[in-house]
Amino acid sequence: MFDTAFSITDITLYIRDLFQTDPQLADVWVTGEVSNFKRAASGHIYFTLKDSAAELSCALFRNDAQRQQFIPQSGDKIMAHGAIKVYAERGVYQLYCDRVRPVGVGDLYAQFERLKTELAAEGLFDEARKRPLPTFPRVIGVVTSADAAAFQDVLNVLRRRYPLALVMLSPTLVQGLEAPARIVSALAALNARTDVDVILVCRGGGSIEDLWAFNDERVARAIAASRAPVVSGVGHETDFTIADFAADLRAPTPSAAAEIITPDIEDLRIEVSRARRALIGAMETVIDDHARLLSERTRTLRNVSPTRQIREWRQRLDSMTARMSRAQTGRIAVRRAELRGKAAALKAASPQAILERGYTIIRRAHDGTRIGSARAAASGEPVVIQFHDGEKKARIE
Repeated sequence: MFDTAFSITDITLYIRDLFQTDPQLADVWVTGEVSNFKRAASGHIYFTLKDSAAELSCALFRNDAQRQQFIPQSGDKIMAHGAIKVYAERGVYQLYCDRVRPVGVGDLYAQFERLKTELAAEGLFDEARKRPLPTFPRVIGVVTSADAAAFQDVLNVLRRRYPLALVMLSPTLVQGLEAPARIVSALAALNARTDVDVILVCRGGGSIEDLWAFNDERVARAIAASRAPVVSGVGHETDFTIADFAADLRAPTPSAAAEIITPDIEDLRIEVSRARRALIGAMETVIDDHARLLSERTRTLRNVSPTRQIREWRQRLDSMTARMSRAQTGRIAVRRAELRGKAAALKAASPQAILERGYTIIRRAHDGTRIGSARAAASGEPVVIQFHDGEKKARIE
């Protein structure tokens, strides 16, 4: 058939091109049992589909895996959709999957997609209507079964991360025909209260049938109409429900939901400690500034205070008093000296002093008038001669 020998690469590439040009192999559903399931560190999933006579290698890359409602495990019977291509490096063909479904639930997936499309068209899932979660919730409402392990997981996370919040359980069935109506009632009970800050709707993982109550239209509308913001934590990371799209925020698991809606109290303690130190530093700066200002104003007040002025006036008065006293004393001394001088002059000019120098005063004996000249003295007239130390009677001759 071949005139020349081909390399392994040539043959492999030739077969790869044949596969790629076959439209049926590019869009195919394959049914089989999963075996050799393995999730790589990259997030890609590898497994084998087998039936009684053959096996087919399959690959589900990370981006496609994250969009799945269902992730198979070894032993599951599934339907896988994708394209069959040649993996040239190993020279094998395999199914590159983009969708996987468990066998027997195709109708449920069709219902899921139909309801999802209808509600999305109404705008029920629009990001514009999503409400922000409270930063520090005081009361957290939980809609789940009281006996569910998911509720205990939520409690453990909340007690560890944020024991300040009050957890209020609104119990409900989370599986079965009656579950949707009970979930709606549980949501209504929490929304009837005004103290509930956020609501967590959760349950553990399971099959699509187990989670079907959260794909109910009534539940989706009740979540969208909730007064308080709603976080959905239903199933495992790969499980998606209508409730997830209607909620204000989806968490991959109930435990993750509890972490999303609460701050970590240890982080808060660190922040409070940091804020406390910053506040103390700021207050110390303010106090120091005010202390300096108070000191400056105190000095200013002291400079203009009446007490200081009165003290200065008193000191000035004392100085003036002292000067006045000294001046008065000087004046008095001068006056005394003048007085002594005048007294001495008066004394020197006084009749007594003149008498003491040997002079006498002659007065008429009968009337005591002084005789100041010889012409005024008549011969034979009796007189009184006054000496400095006494008087003597005499007669003019």
